[in-house]
Amino acid sequence: MEAGLSGETSEMKIITIVACGLLSSGLGLSLVACRSASTTAPASPPGPERAGAGEPSAAAVIKSMISAADWQLKNPSPHKLWEWHQAPFWAGLHALAPLSPDPRKYLEAMRAMGEANEWSHGPSRFHADDQAITQSYFLLYQDLKDRRMVSKALALFDEMTGMPFDEPLDFDQKKTAREWVWCDALFMSPPALALAARTTGDRKYADLMSRLWWKTTDYLYDKGEHLYYRDSRYFDQRETNGARVFWSRGNGWVLAGLARVLQYLPPDYPGRPRFEALFREMALRVAGLQRPDGYWPVSLLNPDAFPTPETSGTGFFTYALAWGVNEKLLDRAALQPVIFRGYAALERAVLPDGKLGYVQRVGAAPGDTGPEETEVYGVGAFLLAGSEVHRLVTSR
Repeated sequence: MEAGLSGETSEMKIITIVACGLLSSGLGLSLVACRSASTTAPASPPGPERAGAGEPSAAAVIKSMISAADWQLKNPSPHKLWEWHQAPFWAGLHALAPLSPDPRKYLEAMRAMGEANEWSHGPSRFHADDQAITQSYFLLYQDLKDRRMVSKALALFDEMTGMPFDEPLDFDQKKTAREWVWCDALFMSPPALALAARTTGDRKYADLMSRLWWKTTDYLYDKGEHLYYRDSRYFDQRETNGARVFWSRGNGWVLAGLARVLQYLPPDYPGRPRFEALFREMALRVAGLQRPDGYWPVSLLNPDAFPTPETSGTGFFTYALAWGVNEKLLDRAALQPVIFRGYAALERAVLPDGKLGYVQRVGAAPGDTGPEETEVYGVGAFLLAGSEVHRLVTSR
């Protein structure tokens, strides 16, 4: 959890996965046809001053995705492999694999990660953060059909279906291990539960996800602003301009999580229209808050608070908006310029060696960042965004 008051819980210990040059192991991978792409890193310097919003080429998108993914694999995050920080990256890597000229490399890296984790969630079993990594297990299971990959997650979710989840959601650090009391949780656990429903065909997982999603939303979603408070500590806080505090990445977690829930939720699920309505409402509000340079402000209603670019919130928003357009939930003519500005901004933050900069550090509120600051979840947001932008520019 991005718990700014309690600090990071991970041990700063670099865990290396052999991701490149892995030995071929005879995996039978069911993959779509792959498109060739160069692995040369983009050379555009980061910065807010260049706000180009032209349509990127499909090849350029893949090139940037590969550059960022390969940099991250060669420079492993210090966060433990089961921690929430890692989850967006492995989901993004799975989205990159079928687009790349070497899908096996990325799927092998995912499998190595899962084996290192023993295909398990984190130690705090009912903490949404510790369930986030299981999304990648379900995704890889789609390709390899190895039941070991999902059996522990399904056993945990089976146990959760019998739990009451009846505590109030006022923020308490200890309560995060039992309830979704912070908005980031809506990216961490819900897509995994939706994937469990899709994998097994059993609606009970979607029912649990829906019940908990709307409990948190009823508490943290501001129906006037169409944005989420990070948690109850921010209800009465105000920015220097008098605006309420709505954190870019916190809302990025939610909108991206909502897109991923809808991606995996059964099409005939009775509660789906309610999720779609929330997605449209929130997406349109977020789109209107983009800065002219393509980035979203770190504090959504106070863009002057932190004028530097920030790529994790921007990545999650760009991903979700592009997904919504691709799924015809959002109007392409209205949203495509926003998406292309956002993606151009993200690409400007990729350094020549593939490192993604301007990622705000782990926290719980708006904060500053810089051109050399990166985090694995920011790279994951970039890969997810690239996958949907690629789909957008090749869908005509």
